[in-house]
Amino acid sequence: MPRRHVVITAHNGVHARPVAELVRLVQAHPHAVTLRTSSGAVVDLSSVLALMDLALAPGDAVVLETAESAGADAVLGTLAAVLDPRG
Repeated sequence: MPRRHVVITAHNGVHARPVAELVRLVQAHPHAVTLRTSSGAVVDLSSVLALMDLALAPGDAVVLETAESAGADAVLGTLAAVLDPRG
């Protein structure tokens, strides 16, 4: 499975705007995308509430993962750019 390790640098962490952007991107992708935190929590990125409940902040490390597909690397790269715009 394709995966991307990301350290969050988004200003103020993952709040409403980045969450909305992440969910929009995932809903356009044909396969589920998950986010795993360093503590082991795993959420489906199509769920606004699940993602908001994580209260991710700058400096938090996460892993994005999706099924192998033609667009997998592109969607993971785009999602990573939302979480780490400085990357």
